[in-house]
Amino acid sequence: MGIIATIMNTTTGQPIQKMSFGRMPKPWASFTLETGELVKADRVEVGKPAPGKAVTPVFVWVTPKS
Repeated sequence: MGIIATIMNTTTGQPIQKMSFGRMPKPWASFTLETGELVKADRVEVGKPAPGKAVTPVFVWVTPKS
């Protein structure tokens, strides 16, 4: 089962996009955004699931150049 993570902008704190990973992304992972920009993960944050839910939110924080 894959991981669906929300890609967050470190400078603005706003979500950029959702992305699917085959396994938990590492903090040093590099990947390409929908815009075609290559970014490196600054940090990976795993949240707590909502009460009664099994889905755990995952946030990958990146600093895009643009």
